[in-house]
Amino acid sequence: MKLFLVHHADAVGPEVDTRRPLSALGEAQAARAADEAAARGARPALVWHSGKLRARQTAQTFWRVCNALAEFTASPDLQPDDPPSRIHDRLRGETRDILIAGHFLHLPRLLSLLLGGRDELAVAFPLHGVVALESDDNGATWKELWRIEGTV
Repeated sequence: MKLFLVHHADAVGPEVDTRRPLSALGEAQAARAADEAAARGARPALVWHSGKLRARQTAQTFWRVCNALAEFTASPDLQPDDPPSRIHDRLRGETRDILIAGHFLHLPRLLSLLLGGRDELAVAFPLHGVVALESDDNGATWKELWRIEGTV
């Protein structure tokens, strides 16, 4: 099983729009990262996002580019302050490839937990980027496959 952790692309500030949609830069970041992820073989069967507009827009870009037939849904437990242990537990036993579009600090903490750390520790995660992981034992252990930096 492969897991693709995606930090949402650049969004406008709350002073511009309280819903915080992607900025023009963010749209370009998401498109470039999705193209690169697809070129590296990303083809998730499930695409989860936090429900926040910027995460949903980022997830939609990856969904269209990587696998428009994937199940696309807002998922609980992906808010910035949610404990990553909840997603960690949901991934155990999952056999389908999943892409998660979410937020800081949740994603760095989830990455740390998946790589054998504790969920309160955040490891380096590329701002507006992607980290691909793989598990060969139904989500018990994970290894990092590749990263995409989020700059344009």
